Amino acid sequence: MGYSLNIDNMNTVIKKWSESYLIYAPKCFEGGGTFSDTDVVRYGQIENVEEIVFNKKSDFSFKEVLLPISETLFYFTEDSVKEADERKKKAIIFLRSCDLHSVRRLDEIYLNNGFEDYYYKRLRENVKFILLGCKSSFENCFCVDMQTNKVDSYHASIDYDGESFLIDNKCSDFENDFENSFNKKQDVIPSYVTENHVKVNIPDNITLDIIKSKMWDEYDSRCISCGRCNFVCPTCTCFTMQDIFYTDNGKAGERRRVWASCMVDGYTDVAGGGSYRKNNGQRMRFKVLHKVYDYKKRNGYHMCVGCGRCDDICPQYISYSNCINKLENAMKEVNEIES
Repeated sequence: MGYSLNIDNMNTVIKKWSESYLIYAPKCFEGGGTFSDTDVVRYGQIENVEEIVFNKKSDFSFKEVLLPISETLFYFTEDSVKEADERKKKAIIFLRSCDLHSVRRLDEIYLNNGFEDYYYKRLRENVKFILLGCKSSFENCFCVDMQTNKVDSYHASIDYDGESFLIDNKCSDFENDFENSFNKKQDVIPSYVTENHVKVNIPDNITLDIIKSKMWDEYDSRCISCGRCNFVCPTCTCFTMQDIFYTDNGKAGERRRVWASCMVDGYTDVAGGGSYRKNNGQRMRFKVLHKVYDYKKRNGYHMCVGCGRCDDICPQYISYSNCINKLENAMKEVNEIES
């Protein structure tokens, strides 16, 4: 069912939702940018619709709502273990089509990968998604080529035309809230991007021989192993475990799951002082091929959703989309070597 709401009525709906839900959306944090006197758009709790940033891509993804950056799993003493309490309220997340597609990737990894991750599942089951319409492409996005520019698995969608908020509602839990607040009913189709400035081509003939290509060598010197590309990515899921001890004897504390990055030093360290993928080029190779090769072999679709945040955030101006576009020539290179 489609609705048109003005600002006051939309805020009435959000106020009603706030009674049962924590509401997250891309919002502007003034002075929180990388450089002095710059802002950053990232996810945070909102209290009114004016806080939502509609006209800019968020610098960070929604992912930390479902996968907290640091999440306590349980507390322990010498003779007892207590599971950490779950979030008391459910959550609503406003997010764009590419990010909603990434939820499918997270579900595949945490729920359908041979076992269900208990801590992810209990958060995931209590989340509803509001699709933010995209009227035009943002810088570095390549969602069209990744086929993530359009989605229909939302609970409701919202577009802002400068005067009214256009809602397409699919959720019965929201129906009364909109019915009691709408200005008028109308057919609503969420807006979506039909063309990006950035184009990518992922060749169909990729094989593991591509690891022999010389293309990865350039990243040995260009990449600085900061891991920013992983942390802004909506589909990166790696973490490490940390035990925090409250006492010197190590008999009381908590266990936390903390985000990790395959691009940083120490990620592949093993017992005995060994380390896989010591070079930055090897790490770049692993990340890229995981996103556009082996994940698809397992699941039938690419892990990357084309949001372009990795290109936006890289301090060395390494372009992930350009790297993808080098794969075709890389395969030609290794095929010529083999022949």
